[in-house]
Amino acid sequence: MKEFQGKTLSWTTANGTVELALHREPGNEIGSETLLELERLSILLASLDETTHALIIYSKLPGSFCAGADLRELYERMQALSPEKRLEGVRDFLERIHRVMNEIDAAPITTIAAVHGVTFGGGLELALTCDIIIADKMARFCFPELRLGLIPGFGGIPRLKRDLGNAVVRDLLLTGRSFNVAKAQSVGLVSQVTGEGEALNVARSTAAQLAKFDRETATAAKRFIKHIPEAELRREIETFCELFVRPEVEAGLKKFVESTDALPYLP
Repeated sequence: MKEFQGKTLSWTTANGTVELALHREPGNEIGSETLLELERLSILLASLDETTHALIIYSKLPGSFCAGADLRELYERMQALSPEKRLEGVRDFLERIHRVMNEIDAAPITTIAAVHGVTFGGGLELALTCDIIIADKMARFCFPELRLGLIPGFGGIPRLKRDLGNAVVRDLLLTGRSFNVAKAQSVGLVSQVTGEGEALNVARSTAAQLAKFDRETATAAKRFIKHIPEAELRREIETFCELFVRPEVEAGLKKFVESTDALPYLP
């Protein structure tokens, strides 16, 4: 599966690098259709040959890497289902998205997120699965979920705890405010900062550098320094589901869906 063109994302493979482009308007929100296409990526990751050494994830949309989960789809499904079916559906979605995120996290190649603009919620969680985050100077990072009465549900808390200090985790999670790219680099979230619109080019240059090394050695090094926090990831799903059934969540989602602001939760 060297190339794929989907409704929400696509990828090509050339010169040992897989480039996955997000292109779902308006902000690459992750809903059921994106999840299905990410599950196709899992098939690709499981079948990579020894000549493939890197995966780059980037966005084709000018203002956003990924704005997070598709909250409008979530709210509409809540209105159509009984409380029991709602919980069953959200748990199934979370378990599926966690499987995909874990597979990207543990991929036997080096993974690079080339981000710009809005990198919020599930978008930040997707970036955190990658080994390296390269961001242009317009990128902003945020976990706004507490404003909905929820916590991040795509694996963000365990991965942020794994990669950064607890003080940074508490700041992002409990305040809901965003970090600019300078702050993100200073705390170790971002490894390289680029000029506006240059993150993908720098990611491609980085991937070319990776091709100089033996893949088996690089894979061994990655496994040594990057564990998958499986127990905490399972706990995150349980906590999310416990919170999801509260009436405050439905009220928060309703407020978001009915907002006329372009980005209702931009701090």
